[in-house]
Amino acid sequence: MISKYPMSIFWIFFGISSIFGSCTQDYTVRTEILKWKDGKKAAVSLTYDDGTLNQFRVALPIMEEFDMRGTFYINTGEIPGQKNEAKYLGRDPKIVIDATASIPTNLENYFERAGLIRFLDIPGAVSFHDRSGATYEQGRVEEAYRVLDEGYELARKLKTINLIPPQIIDGPMIGWDELRTYAARGHEFGVHTISHPRLAVLDEENLLFELEKCAEDIERELGKAHLFSAECPFGTENERVMEYALDLFPATRNRMPEPYLEEINRSGTFDVKKDYQKEYVQFQRGPLSRTDQDLMKSWIDDIITRNDVWLVLVFHGIEGIGWEAISEDRIRDYFTYIASKSEDVWVAPFREVTKYMRQRMASEVMLQVASNEIKIELKSDLDPYWYDQPLTLKTYFDMAWEKVKLVQGNEEKELEVQQDEGGQYVQYDYQPSKGSLILKSI
Repeated sequence: MISKYPMSIFWIFFGISSIFGSCTQDYTVRTEILKWKDGKKAAVSLTYDDGTLNQFRVALPIMEEFDMRGTFYINTGEIPGQKNEAKYLGRDPKIVIDATASIPTNLENYFERAGLIRFLDIPGAVSFHDRSGATYEQGRVEEAYRVLDEGYELARKLKTINLIPPQIIDGPMIGWDELRTYAARGHEFGVHTISHPRLAVLDEENLLFELEKCAEDIERELGKAHLFSAECPFGTENERVMEYALDLFPATRNRMPEPYLEEINRSGTFDVKKDYQKEYVQFQRGPLSRTDQDLMKSWIDDIITRNDVWLVLVFHGIEGIGWEAISEDRIRDYFTYIASKSEDVWVAPFREVTKYMRQRMASEVMLQVASNEIKIELKSDLDPYWYDQPLTLKTYFDMAWEKVKLVQGNEEKELEVQQDEGGQYVQYDYQPSKGSLILKSI
């Protein structure tokens, strides 16, 4: 008898003739995919933007002391050994600059000018681009146009037509060889563009170049597995940018348009007592150099009062290097506090948590039950290349089993039979790549 169910909690009632006679014994088996790995109450992802030096020299070693792994969204343009340098794709810069003398910036020419200005050899070139892009995304388009007009007035005054790659990283960068060692130890690396532009104000050609060529370098140096998630700079949620990014990558930290997920971005408010009417809540916070340490710890305290929250922490500078740098002492204190809650909190890279949620929500369970064994198989339509995250299952049964052995692929191990208000059960991890799993009475 095989039963198939389209949800995360499954019951099966199975009648089998007793070996002692003709009477029928009804067994009840219930299997559920737990909301978080190992049955934890919440998930936490430690993510970093830009790839600045002390994220690896300071924060990463502290994380590893507590057996934590993080996600690093890196700008590849300034990594020694990169193959794809930031560049402007478009018309002759002189033609664009000369036109600004008589034609003010408007909707028709805005993307072209916004993309070019950050490459001009003028003081504050990147700032003109960033400030204009920020006001544009806030809906203040006339102000965005005026910022560019100011920048191009300076370019005409200095008679510049030279283009130089924008420098956006403070201090030295580590190389690909070192990054590979961290990737091999379980840390995730993701696309953060070549040179950290405001993607919302780039035309299609330049926008795609920044995303695709960053991805090309990461895939060549670290492998395709690190193209699972991306973060478009400045936390943009611009609809056009998201359409491109979500077409290129399975996930972005900017936005995850899942029907079962409530997203609370870094500027949003999380109500710990609210029922969001969703299976999961993604709660993003971005600790800055002056963020109160007790407030940061309260985020951890709040999420473990529920069972549905994924806290995504967004760090930038660490110990004096990078934007809004947080000191080593504060990072150590904070990670120590998170580690002290390890009984309740699953700390994992952004990639792993995303996979777990999606696999859980997409999986169907197939059960085959006999008196001395239960066969379990999970089915889903997700791409098996990407979706290989082990899922934690909990199987309740009312058979008189005292000892249980798990068999999946080449793995065999004895499981502890436990008891709670739901009855006796075993808890274990299901490996999607290894096919069906069997629980046996021994």
